[in-house]
Amino acid sequence: MTDVTAPAPRGSALERFFRIRERGSSLRIESLGGLSTFLTMCYIVFVNPAILSQAGLPFAAVAVATALAAGVATIVMGLVANYPLALASGLGINAIVAFDIIIGQQVSWQVGMACVVIEGLIAVVLVLAGLRESIVRAVPTSLKLAIGVGIGLFIAFVGLRDGGIVVNDPATGVGLGDLTAGPPLVVLAGILVAAALAVRGVRGSILVGIATTTVLGLVFGVLDGPSGVAQLPSSSDFDTIGEGLKPDNLADALTWALVPTIFALFMTDFFDTIGTAVAVGTQGDLTDDDGNLPEMRRVLLVDSGAAAFGGAMGVSSVTTYVESGAGVGEGARTGFANLVTGGLFLLSILFVPLIEVVGQSVPYAGDTTVTPAIAPALVMVGFLMLRLVAAIEWDRPEHALPAFLIIAGIPLTFSIAAGIGLGIIGYVVAMLARGRVREIHPLMWLLVPLFLAFFADDWLSAHVF
Repeated sequence: MTDVTAPAPRGSALERFFRIRERGSSLRIESLGGLSTFLTMCYIVFVNPAILSQAGLPFAAVAVATALAAGVATIVMGLVANYPLALASGLGINAIVAFDIIIGQQVSWQVGMACVVIEGLIAVVLVLAGLRESIVRAVPTSLKLAIGVGIGLFIAFVGLRDGGIVVNDPATGVGLGDLTAGPPLVVLAGILVAAALAVRGVRGSILVGIATTTVLGLVFGVLDGPSGVAQLPSSSDFDTIGEGLKPDNLADALTWALVPTIFALFMTDFFDTIGTAVAVGTQGDLTDDDGNLPEMRRVLLVDSGAAAFGGAMGVSSVTTYVESGAGVGEGARTGFANLVTGGLFLLSILFVPLIEVVGQSVPYAGDTTVTPAIAPALVMVGFLMLRLVAAIEWDRPEHALPAFLIIAGIPLTFSIAAGIGLGIIGYVVAMLARGRVREIHPLMWLLVPLFLAFFADDWLSAHVF
């Protein structure tokens, strides 16, 4: 293991601050690693506004704020924690905000972002109080993995719908779209290209899939050309910033119906961060002999603060990205790589006209619209998240049943919070049936009435509140 606590050798002030030589790296390697990480995860600048705009947020403003939030949070992580862990709006988390909170609960997007701010602040308090380990131990590992798998299926389903491959069917609910139409054809081409590159281990396969669909869409007239290449942001491009911090929106977010959804946000964000940080740290030989990342508390503190920052910016929760492993694979070992990644995110703010081309909606199948250029990215992200299913303990029924309920419940109810609720209740019932009541963590008992109230929200609103 690399000794991350040894005294730093001589070098430039920059090298000493980031301990670059100490970790066996160089400014050139760190710069290449930062570039690799950006190229691997910059798809979020296209995907995040496409998802959130479906919930009524202005596309261009979300694109600018997404790049700004990712750039700032990534640079702060590099300066404070000194690890090559880049951050951006989390896929899965933005789906909860868009489809569960804003559309599902029928609240304004401003209130949805206030929920993200609250979730981030809760995470900050828990990290400062040293309660992280208690929260992690409360939820069985199989349930945490199942949440990731269920969200992966959910995102893939959204991608297939956005690509026109899956459509609403009045008889069956969903059905196969017209695969001879323009949008599905270019989407299928993008998915196949991204999939082929992914199985060959090519980094940036998701970005190439987006580029393939975009180019084919422009060539065959599915997409309209850009209004320009680059432009300075206008005042309207900052419209989402600060809305989640307004007292009225924060007050509206603190309602009984939204508590389980805020918990779902917290669960998705908090546990994903821990797994990502340890996985990337292990890949870069930065963990200690016990497999822990030194100064993990700093990582969690920055990540939790970034979640609240993302809500304040109007871009959903900002979280640590597993794509940081691309930079680590190129040799990045310090936070200097984050300065490069974050700087490139900030630079991408100038290219909103091109981002809007990728995220544009086009008519398809009557009155419906699709966003074909983004669809391959969503499908491929779903594939990557689905791989977690192998680690679930399927031979233990008290874990397998709730995991199944979560994995099936999230996409089939089109609600991440509902799927998690089914799994939590299923876990408690399964443990009771197995006679293992004492092994149920008190937090799990607390969640059962919360989710029961979530499922009975309409009845409680009509007869109680």
